[in-house]
This record gives sequence, structure tokens and C-alpha cells, in this order.
Amino acid sequence: MKKSNIYQDLQYSDVKPMISVLFETEFTKEIRIAMKEGTVMKEHKAPTPIVIEMVKGNIDFGVNNEILHLVEGDLLTLDGHVPHDLKATKDSIVRLTLTKYDDSNRVKNVAK
Repeated sequence: MKKSNIYQDLQYSDVKPMISVLFETEFTKEIRIAMKEGTVMKEHKAPTPIVIEMVKGNIDFGVNNEILHLVEGDLLTLDGHVPHDLKATKDSIVRLTLTKYDDSNRVKNVAK
């Protein structure tokens, strides 16, 4: 069993998303992405499917030449190899679920 709190040690940056690994299991990696209003995660692709949960705030999620306005409580799945980007329209917390085969450092590198 593993336990974490998505709000613990929460930090925002004015210039980039803040990425934290909450925990890893035998099959997933749970990541917190904290985004200050106006910050952006540039276009990128995950090598495997992902799940995104909007915990707090609002994100404009760009995918397939469309912008999805994600709000608190929204859940989204995305197949691997699909280009997407994020822009926070409010201070936001996103929970990202990766498969164990994905690398959490990949997400940190996108946020640089």
C-alpha cells in the first residue's frame, strides 16, 4: 500500500509547471503537475496511454487541432503518441497517471 497527498508540499512557479512524483506502483506512476495561471507545457507526446484528472483550476488542453477547456473534476484519457499541450487559465493542479513503462523524467523535461 502507498499513500500520498496531492496538496502536500505544493509549490507553483511563475515560469514553468512544477512536476512531482506522488508515488509509483507495480503498474502506474502518479504525477502531480502544479501550474500557475499563464504557464504552459509545450507540445509533447507520451509513449503510452495516459489519464489526466483536473484536481483544481482550469487548463486549456490542446489536442487534435482543438482546445478542450478542462475544469475541476474533469477526467481525460489520451492514447500514446498523440501530441498535446497545456496552458493554465487559473492556478491548477493536474494528476497525471502514467504506465510503469513511461519515465517520469520525460514529464519533467517537457516542463523545462
